[in-house]
Amino acid sequence: MNYRKNNHLSVSAVLLSVFLIGIIFYNEDVKSLTKFPFYTLQFQKITPHENPLPNEQQTTNLTAEDDEFPPESCDIFDGKWVFDDLTHPLYKEDECEFLTEQVTCMKNGRKDSMYQKWRWQPKDCNLPKFRGKLLVEKLKNKRLMFVGDSLNRNQWESMVCMVQSVVSSGRKSLIKTGSLSIFRIEDYNATVEFYWAPFLVQSNSDDPEIHSILDRIIMPESINIHGQNWKNVDYLVFNTYIWWMNTRNMKVLRGSFDEGATEYDEIERPLAYARVLKTWAEWIDKNINPNRTMVFFNSMSPIHIKSLDWNNPEGIKCAKETSPTLNVTVPPNVGTDRRLFTVATDVIQSMKVPVNFINITTLSEYRKDAHTSIYTIRQGKLLTAEQKADPAVYADCIHWCLPGLPDTWNEFLYTHIISHL
Repeated sequence: MNYRKNNHLSVSAVLLSVFLIGIIFYNEDVKSLTKFPFYTLQFQKITPHENPLPNEQQTTNLTAEDDEFPPESCDIFDGKWVFDDLTHPLYKEDECEFLTEQVTCMKNGRKDSMYQKWRWQPKDCNLPKFRGKLLVEKLKNKRLMFVGDSLNRNQWESMVCMVQSVVSSGRKSLIKTGSLSIFRIEDYNATVEFYWAPFLVQSNSDDPEIHSILDRIIMPESINIHGQNWKNVDYLVFNTYIWWMNTRNMKVLRGSFDEGATEYDEIERPLAYARVLKTWAEWIDKNINPNRTMVFFNSMSPIHIKSLDWNNPEGIKCAKETSPTLNVTVPPNVGTDRRLFTVATDVIQSMKVPVNFINITTLSEYRKDAHTSIYTIRQGKLLTAEQKADPAVYADCIHWCLPGLPDTWNEFLYTHIISHL
């Protein structure tokens, strides 16, 4: 009898302990949730997830930690790609009506979809879970604008798709006028915009429709024509890189296009790039109020046109690639002009207005699998069967499929915007 009585007491004690522990953990979860994002942010170091093979089943338990921001000491651009088919992609290609044919790779015939399911995992922390509703609320009565070339347009399309699913049907619209494309969220009086300016400064490639010009000429000190469109914007995201890469030297106009000038000087690419970014920096410092506007600058988006760069002699440009480079000990050398990276960081560090530098370069160099390749358009038309059969000529190893890599760039942007109180 005493044995049975003691046994009952032991079981009761265990049940009571479990109940008390449950209450403690419940309260901690509630407290953690109330800290995000309108209360004091609590940053903490989080153990990174393991990197499973694509055929391994992975489980993701969403907790309050998913809404915690990485500490300032964590380099969120240093990490690895993790296959995650539970949380990625962040949206579905066929559920975003605003995607253009240039980036809808599955619709255009691509059979593999693994490129959509890789998540960037920083080495010493985690990125917060992307919550479109939270970002839309943050954008209430505000403007988010991407400024630059077709890679920034790639990112803009990604961002539109990342937020549009939380907006009611009939309460969102897309209007394109000249160089400016505006996605409007009616109920929040918010916009996500793209402004075409491939060199940031004035150039002969500024026409948003007709700009396939091989003989590219810039005016490095002329930015006001573009800049007047960037005023009164709350979040500005700049980039310029790929349009610099078709020649070793850049043609710099003597005089002005408006005055009919045609003579030019040829200047080494990094020197011309430095002149342009100096002009851009001076415009930002003079015209931007950092108390109102957050400024971002994306580093260069890489290309993958030589399969030997990642030790695949059987490859044809990026056309046959279906997985990222997972050996991250030595980044692949895919021909990125790192001199321009250095120019950008030097200029940004000298500015009065703080600029958030989004370092997408190395992590994007690993993503040889994520380009639009032969599943895209050329001169406004989808590639024909004959063109698809000739990837050495027709594969686009510059732009990226969506959903895909640019979504990660926007996760970085989201982290900066939401954590800024």
